[in-house]
This record gives sequence, C-alpha cells and structure tokens, in this order.
Amino acid sequence: MDLVLSLEHPWFVVAGSALAAVAIAMAVHRIGAMVLRRLTRHRPLLGRMVRDGYTPARWTIIAFALQLVWQGAPDTLHGIVGTRDITRLVFIGTVTWLLVRCCTAIGRGVVALHPVDGADNLTARRIHTQTQVLIRCANFAILLVGVAAMLMTFPEVRQIGASIMASAGLVGIVAGLAARPVLGNLIAGLQIAITQPIRIDDVLIVQGEWGRVQEITGAYVVVRLWDERRLIVPLQWFIENPFQNWTRSTASLIGSVFLWLDYRMPLEPLRKELERLCEDTDEWDRRVCVLQVTDTSPQAMQVRALVSASDSSKAWDLRCKVREGLVAYVQRHHADCLPRLRAELGSRPDVGGRAAHPPRELSSPTV
Repeated sequence: MDLVLSLEHPWFVVAGSALAAVAIAMAVHRIGAMVLRRLTRHRPLLGRMVRDGYTPARWTIIAFALQLVWQGAPDTLHGIVGTRDITRLVFIGTVTWLLVRCCTAIGRGVVALHPVDGADNLTARRIHTQTQVLIRCANFAILLVGVAAMLMTFPEVRQIGASIMASAGLVGIVAGLAARPVLGNLIAGLQIAITQPIRIDDVLIVQGEWGRVQEITGAYVVVRLWDERRLIVPLQWFIENPFQNWTRSTASLIGSVFLWLDYRMPLEPLRKELERLCEDTDEWDRRVCVLQVTDTSPQAMQVRALVSASDSSKAWDLRCKVREGLVAYVQRHHADCLPRLRAELGSRPDVGGRAAHPPRELSSPTV
C-alpha cells in the first residue's frame, strides 16, 4: 500500500518525466552531432565548431529539457521553484559555455587557415592579430552578458541594484577610477585590432629592446626578446607611446655596416669584396648591395656598406657576416690601411733659426 502511494507521489511522476527528457535530449544530441559532423566534413571552420561545442551543447540540451519538465510541473509541488531556479542558472551557464567555445573555435579555425610559417606572412599575421583580439573581446562580452543574465534571475539582486542606485554618483566615480586601466586596455585592444600598429610576429624595438610579438592578450602584449626574455607591455602603452615596427608593411629590411679606414684604402677592391660576400650568403635578397664613404675625420674615413634581406633575422646575420668579411679582407690584403694616428716630429731650431734635422712624419695604427 505504501509503495502504491509512493508511486503516485507527484515528484515521482516529475522525476520519471525528467529521466525520459534527459534520455531524449541525449539521443537528440547524439543524432544531431552525427548529422552536423557529416555536413561539415569538408568545412574545417564549421567542423571545428562542432567538435569544440560537442560537450557544452549536450549539457545545454539536457538543461533545456529539464527546464521544460520543471515548467510543466505544478507550482504547488514542494521544492519545484528552487529546482527551476537552479536549472535556469545551469541553462544560462551552459549556453554561455557553448557560445564561448564556438567563438573560440571560430578564432582557432581562422588562425589554422592562415599559417604564419610562410615566407611572405604579412597577411596571415594581420589576420592572426585581428582574430585573437576580437575573439577575446567577444568572449569577454559573452561572459559578461551570461553573468548578468544569471544575476537578473534573482529578484533580490534586482532590489539590491535598485537600492544601490541611490548612491550611484559616488559608486560610479569609484568604479570608473578602478576600472580605468581595464577599460583602457580593452579599448586599446580594439584599436590595435582595427588599426594594427602591431601584429603577431612583428619585429619591434620597445624601450630599446629588440624582439618579436609573441602574444596579444586582452590586457597586455608579450614581446619575445632576442635573448629569450619576455617583455610584458600593457596594450594602452602602444597607443600612447612611440615605438619601432620593423615589419609594419613588409618584412624586408636594409642593414648597414660601418668601418673606419685609412685614406689610403682603395675603395674599388673593397666594393668588389662586398659584392662577393653578398653573393656567397643565403641571407641576401639581391636588392641592395652598396659601399659608400659617408663621413671623414682628420684620422680616417667612414665607409658604410648597405645590404638588404627578406626579414630582420636574416638582416642581422647578413650584417654580421659582411662586417666580419670586410674586416678579414682588410687585415689580409690592406693591413696598412687600418686607421692611423699621424704626428709630425721635428728638432729644435738652431741659433740661426734653421732646424738641426728635417721634420719626420710618423704614423701608427690607432688602437
């Protein structure tokens, strides 16, 4: 008799309906996932969305099915109101999770379609930068809306919000001052994504440090320096301060090598040696190979060699090779043309005003 009464209890009927709804939801999810995977088999971007959203979509469908069951239950059922609120929060949370996963999958798919390991990766780096910044901003907005939707489900929270409005002036000032760095970096991130003063893998000179942009987050930029250190720079800094971007429009660069040589150094053999050095290196892109005298001093002349390369790393290696090669050439073939200090020495004049010995010109290599 007690078993019959328990089977007729309203919660038993609702629980049975909930189990049936969960089973149906899982079947619908499995069948839908199979269909979507077949349809997106040849579409990498949509296929990645289906794979990444598989788990959150399952829980979203289950929460939705349970909410339908709870809504159909009588309001007089003990504990049904709290169960509805909990399920509603779970549903909002799973929807937020699903949207974030889908948004992130879109970003990963776009990045995968534009690899940056090619020789001319300017367009790919631009797309990577825009995608990463915009996806992070979109995820932040989704999370913000999801949390706000959860809070708005409680009447008590709305009442507290109404009471806080009485002191909104002071609270607004304090919140504005506290959130200024966050909002400033968020707006700076949007500006960087749109105007793109920097991109992923760009070569920068920031505060005297040479490095590449490794990561752009919602608050800062990670610059990987040449010695494997990481320079963390706030996003807003790039909007408010000048910096050097060596790969803004193209990765090609012109490097310079300076040498101080004696005036007796013949330039034509040195120019031919520069051309030979460039021809023998893989870093030279065959655009610029020039030797010029750019300055003079009382002791020596300054010779500048201009060479070009396809990117900054190759330009650095090419400059080092050219510098070493030219120095070795001068040492081997024109060692007497290294910079020298000249001085004229003479004896004291005799009584008749004539020098006892003729003046001599001495020269010695500068150290």
